[in-house]
Amino acid sequence: MSETMASQDPDFTIKLVETPEELMAAQRLRYRVFIEELGGAGEMVDHAARLEKDRFDPYFDHLILIDNALDAPPIDKVVGVYRLLRAEQAAQIGQFYSEDEYDLRVLKQSGRRLLELGRSCLLPHYRGGAAMFHLWSGLAAYVFEHEIEVLFGVASFHGTDVDALAAPLSLLHHRHLAPQDLRVRAQAPHFQPMDLIPEDQIDRRKAMLEVPALIKAYLRLGGFVGEGAYVDHAFNTVDVCLVMDTKRMNAKQKAIYTKGLQA
Repeated sequence: MSETMASQDPDFTIKLVETPEELMAAQRLRYRVFIEELGGAGEMVDHAARLEKDRFDPYFDHLILIDNALDAPPIDKVVGVYRLLRAEQAAQIGQFYSEDEYDLRVLKQSGRRLLELGRSCLLPHYRGGAAMFHLWSGLAAYVFEHEIEVLFGVASFHGTDVDALAAPLSLLHHRHLAPQDLRVRAQAPHFQPMDLIPEDQIDRRKAMLEVPALIKAYLRLGGFVGEGAYVDHAFNTVDVCLVMDTKRMNAKQKAIYTKGLQA
């Protein structure tokens, strides 16, 4: 797969999708990351057009990061994506996307304003840099506008070999398990325990190095993980559910999360 190189001086635009063309650009990026890079699949994937899409797309808001300085067609200038679903949008579908994997009743019955995050991705050359902070800034503005209190969504380890992921999964369970009022749980038919290794037997440094960067970023922001993992064979991943309560974030975490956001 040919990779688009990050421009030397990126000129970023962060916005919500407004046109069919912008949605296709988001789906193109998702295809490049989830299908071509990570080996995923899906019932509605359009391999001919190189678009990763599903039945939930029409109901979500799609936050896209565009690098205007890229020498590429418009469909390939989207370098970052977040898919966002508020409770009122989920009601139109009849569920949140992640309810196929996790029992969300503890959140849905809380009376708090919820936002589900999904399909988060960046092109490789944009990971770990300013692009992520631009995405977070856009997300923070969206959260502020809609008065969101709790954010959640699944995040993934690459591959489906649970034994190979035993150490990082166990570390997340022992050190970052959500408190009871936020503790979603993997659906019973496919509940994969995460407490596979006793805490005192984990090489914590090595295990944390094996945790994907996006999950580590949410942990730094004060996020938690739900109980149990979900093995997603179609997407070639092991998923955990991340939950972040904006009221539990301390001042330092809020400063990181809202970096670049000006009221």
